Amino acid sequence: MIETIEVKKRDVTGSRAMIKIRERGHIPAILYGHGEENLCLTVSLDTVNGLIKHGTKLVTLTGDVNDTALLRAVQWSSMGDYIIHVDFARVSQSETVDVPVPVHLYGEAPGAMSSAGQLRFVTHEVQIRCPAASIPEFLLCDISALQLGQSIHVNELKLPEGATAITPGGVVVVQVATLSAGAEETATATGAEPELIRKEKPAEAGS
Repeated sequence: MIETIEVKKRDVTGSRAMIKIRERGHIPAILYGHGEENLCLTVSLDTVNGLIKHGTKLVTLTGDVNDTALLRAVQWSSMGDYIIHVDFARVSQSETVDVPVPVHLYGEAPGAMSSAGQLRFVTHEVQIRCPAASIPEFLLCDISALQLGQSIHVNELKLPEGATAITPGGVVVVQVATLSAGAEETATATGAEPELIRKEKPAEAGS
């Protein structure tokens, strides 16, 4: 998926200037790569939030810059509560790139429907290699046949045509684990359902 976004060049640097940019609803950014000069940019916060929400990796830059780029990194505040900077890397649509892609589960695992089973979502993101124009928003993982004690591994995921997994194939994506007797009794006594383990958003410091 490719999305067109507007960016503006900036000629100011330093932490104080970056704070003022963010106060105006924009995010400092940088464009680099392909042996060309690095360009300091700004992009609206709403635009960046939209890219993150939709899992967009490949973008067409317009405005003060006309280029095609990958959203390579999003830097968060030390508390992880707001975005402080984004990195774009120049790329052609025919170029092969390495990118992380989130995994989405769908279906209901039969093995997790009893008090003895617990669904564990272990790997939320898989690194793949594919043409820039073919980067998927996410990878689907069907858990509708997952029984107690079974796992789904990276090499069992369906990848887009032309894509290969860089994350080792033996890495577990999701599993239905057997609860220990003590944990099962606790869940029964409290009426608690098995917890779906989720990966928290990483917090990156610095501007």
